[in-house]
Amino acid sequence: MSICVAVTDSTEGRAALVAAAEEAVRMGVLLVAVNLTGTGLELPDLGDGLSAEEVVPARPSALDEIEQVLQVLEERPEITRLVVGVRRRSPVGKAVLGSIAQRLILEAPVPVLSVKAAQG
Repeated sequence: MSICVAVTDSTEGRAALVAAAEEAVRMGVLLVAVNLTGTGLELPDLGDGLSAEEVVPARPSALDEIEQVLQVLEERPEITRLVVGVRRRSPVGKAVLGSIAQRLILEAPVPVLSVKAAQG
């Protein structure tokens, strides 16, 4: 078993990484972080002999990022949960603009834990 997290370059993406790390520690499993930030990713130290692994998508467009996360889920059957960061969007925003999180929630072949960033 392992936990996968789609990490975007946003407050929501960072919140998802933190929540996924907590889940991985709680369950005692590997954390697989799909880095959608376009930059280096600092993975959390999970302690207790647990580890985190970074997967970097080969292509930069949003559609390809969704496909990359779905491909990781397909290629790694040991992944039992996906964690994504979400933000509040208006009904018009939902209708007009797609989102990585929304598509992954709808298309992921595993249960999805959606995480909202703390409002400050």
